[in-house]
Amino acid sequence: MADRVKGKIALLFGGGQTPGETIGNGRATAILLAREGAIVGVVDRDIVSAQDTVAMIESEGGQAWAIAADVVAEEDVAAAVQACLQRHGRIDILHNNVGASLALGDAPATELEVPAFDRLYQVNLRGMWLACKHALPAMRQQGSGSIVNISSMAAWENYPYVGYKTTKAGVIALTQNLAASNAEHGVRANVILPGLMNTPMAIEARVAAGTPREEVIAGRNARVPLGRKMGSAWDVAYASLFLHSDEAQFITGVALPVDGGRNVG
Repeated sequence: MADRVKGKIALLFGGGQTPGETIGNGRATAILLAREGAIVGVVDRDIVSAQDTVAMIESEGGQAWAIAADVVAEEDVAAAVQACLQRHGRIDILHNNVGASLALGDAPATELEVPAFDRLYQVNLRGMWLACKHALPAMRQQGSGSIVNISSMAAWENYPYVGYKTTKAGVIALTQNLAASNAEHGVRANVILPGLMNTPMAIEARVAAGTPREEVIAGRNARVPLGRKMGSAWDVAYASLFLHSDEAQFITGVALPVDGGRNVG
């Protein structure tokens, strides 16, 4: 199939990425949405990284533009939403991809520092709520819209760091609330739970902490039942594309694991 989101206006928070050897979930999703016909607003606190994503999209003939915004600042989030509305008059797709764990100082409960926990909450959970808060009025007015929030299988698994697990569990509850309270307005909300992925956010912080890259990758691969290999950002991107497309028009409130079978293994 082609043109699965043709003509739709997408606003994607976290469309740049952490530097690394692979592609991140946000960048892959932005590229795929554009390949399938969406016009994509790529939002990131690092405008250069957002512009890099836009350049990749435009090199394939797609349409995109970059917006600088830090999700911890409500005024930034509101401005990004308004920029999209001023440019295109609507928001059909809101995709929230921002999140981090070790890079924000996450730790077990007895070792986590208060400033780190506060930052994890602001980035991983509050930022997604802010994006939804400011995009929902336009979606309700137009009587349609798709929201996909990126959580993590860490919310359901025995994940050792309390900040990421707690905030990503909150993302699931947030999405369920949005789905229930906005169905009457024609707005859908779903959440994706990536498992062990070979993305810069997942790999680079562990390498920077001192574990050799080959050891990080081999250890994570061994924990995946399906093929003993981590997923890639494209796996998350294709799941996102489906949920944002009209093929999923009767799906809302779903928490979708993309994890190579770890949740049933």
